[in-house]
Amino acid sequence: MGKSIWKLFSGILCAAVLTGCSAAEEPVLENTEPQKVELVVWGAEEDTELMNRIIQSFQTNYQGQADFQISFEVQGESQCKDVLLGGLEDGADVFTFADDQLNALAAAGALDPIESADEIRDRNLSSTVEAATVNGQLYAYPLTADNGYFLYYNKRYITEEQVRTLDGILEAADASGKLFTMDWSSAWYVYSFFGNTGLQVGLNDDGITNYCTWNQTDGDIRGIDVAQAMLRVAENPGFANYTDEEFLAGVRDGTVIAGVSGVWNAVAVEEAWGGDAGAVKLPTYSCNGRQIQMASFSGCKLIGVNAYSEYPEWASRLAEWITNEENQRLRFEMRGQGPSNIMVADSAEIRQSPAITALLEQSAFSQLQRVGGKFWDPVSKFAENMAAGNPSGRNLQEQLDEMAEAVSAR
Repeated sequence: MGKSIWKLFSGILCAAVLTGCSAAEEPVLENTEPQKVELVVWGAEEDTELMNRIIQSFQTNYQGQADFQISFEVQGESQCKDVLLGGLEDGADVFTFADDQLNALAAAGALDPIESADEIRDRNLSSTVEAATVNGQLYAYPLTADNGYFLYYNKRYITEEQVRTLDGILEAADASGKLFTMDWSSAWYVYSFFGNTGLQVGLNDDGITNYCTWNQTDGDIRGIDVAQAMLRVAENPGFANYTDEEFLAGVRDGTVIAGVSGVWNAVAVEEAWGGDAGAVKLPTYSCNGRQIQMASFSGCKLIGVNAYSEYPEWASRLAEWITNEENQRLRFEMRGQGPSNIMVADSAEIRQSPAITALLEQSAFSQLQRVGGKFWDPVSKFAENMAAGNPSGRNLQEQLDEMAEAVSAR
């Protein structure tokens, strides 16, 4: 074979070999379509517009990283636990719930500890972090810090001096032919009379049953002292045992000039009373010859991630997005709800809100709501009888004993 022919043959052979090697090393292209992520979010009906807006911004922020199919469904926050535990695998991936449901949800395995716990703790008020924690582990994302109550009052009828004591408020209401209202059918509000007396109620170590000393017969303040104080309030013509809805109706029609409620009524009260609308911490009340600061239950809303979610990483990202600084600021703007985020809570907008300011003042005299299910009915039964003036004349200590026994039942 001549040199020229050999060179040509060698070149063709080499080219063929190189082409073969190149083809063998070239990677096979994989399917690069984004993963389909389907998530369901539960929340209050009143939050529908807000949550859909937050979900949209989340999808925009992570556009291209997944094929999102995120839907919002209405589910009351107070019933969230019961509905979720009825079928965890069929429940929402992300859900809003009241903090007093946390222990049960964690114990049932519905929530896993949060991996970014330190970051979440650093961004939120300590009280809300505590509310989202079980045995030192953070199980949910704090969302609000406004699940409590305080006093609304009409400045046209009640002075700054009178509003400091329940006696002063009742005097002003009676003198003007108007009413101060409070819901004694709800044990949540009735705690106000017992909370700062040294009498105790709370959860036992089992996280289910309660202890209760509200019937205590010794000490500076006894259970019977509180009962007698409640009867004196109930007998005053300026008092009415009104539900939250009845309170608001009275505010609007002018029959109510003061009442115990929460931030959810702030806009309606301001619309009705205008520049006369006032909001402060709860007053003191007369008990056994002294003034006792009225207490309150406090709480917050939390965002949980279902431990059975098919997409836990994306569900966690969405929960963190819902509760971030920007969206807590948006929640305050759209819904008037108090933020758990430290930066938002310290903002000028929050400081200009009389209702949120009053709630923060009352927080010094509040306690996280940590009671079992048997707390509610016995306390409501006792308090409604006090509101009616104890018409049967039944012995007060017997009623207190009966209430405490039922609250503490195993």
